[in-house]
Amino acid sequence: MFVVDDPLVVDGLVVRYGAKVAVDGLSFRLRPGEVYGLLGPNGAGKTSTIKAILGLVEPSSGSALVYGKRAKDDPVYVKSKIGAVLENPVLFDSLTPNEFFEFVASVRGVRDVDRIRALIEAFDLQTYMETPIAALSLGNKQKVAVVAALLHSPGLLILDEPFNGLDVRAVAIFKDILLKHIEKGGAVLFSTHIMEVAEKICTRVGIIHQGRMVDEGTVDELKQRIHGSSLEEILLKATQLEKDVAEALKGLG
Repeated sequence: MFVVDDPLVVDGLVVRYGAKVAVDGLSFRLRPGEVYGLLGPNGAGKTSTIKAILGLVEPSSGSALVYGKRAKDDPVYVKSKIGAVLENPVLFDSLTPNEFFEFVASVRGVRDVDRIRALIEAFDLQTYMETPIAALSLGNKQKVAVVAALLHSPGLLILDEPFNGLDVRAVAIFKDILLKHIEKGGAVLFSTHIMEVAEKICTRVGIIHQGRMVDEGTVDELKQRIHGSSLEEILLKATQLEKDVAEALKGLG
């Protein structure tokens, strides 16, 4: 049974784009202290689900509740509870990181200057604070997106390919921040195509295909149920893509 004050409750979510059904009656929840991996092949409905949670698309039916509220009903509250790093982060390219962080801090009501400084230093952005975001490398743009998502200490982090472009040091720091976040009762919705990463950091996994939940559980539970030795093998079997891979490899000799 779903509890309304869970960090995230997705219940019977349907998202349509015209005649196309992108998300088809999807239900899952995140508990405090949990990293939930939302996994599936391209076109499975992961991005549409995340957009519905963030209030970027309107569900056709069902709901996505963030600490008991929908983005449509109370957008300010929901945005205050979420920190999001999307696969293609939307940044104000004409601003410098310094200007961008000041803007985010003002919108989110962040007055803890020490926290802002600590995040900037942790992700080694000091040198680039007065450089226009448009001129930054992919990795540094991703660092800006990560810092912006963490500034207001949100309870729910929504991360879609969050390690894109990050160097080894930044990845290690980000993982440590995520660990501390869940130890304090925060929650993480995590989406990636890198199954090795998901297998290491996710406490539970939901596998979706064609907009529907195919299976859900801990990695160990899924390994036993689907008879796979790795999360990659589990995903291929659960989504019935194993045969497609075998067929594709036949022509390669």
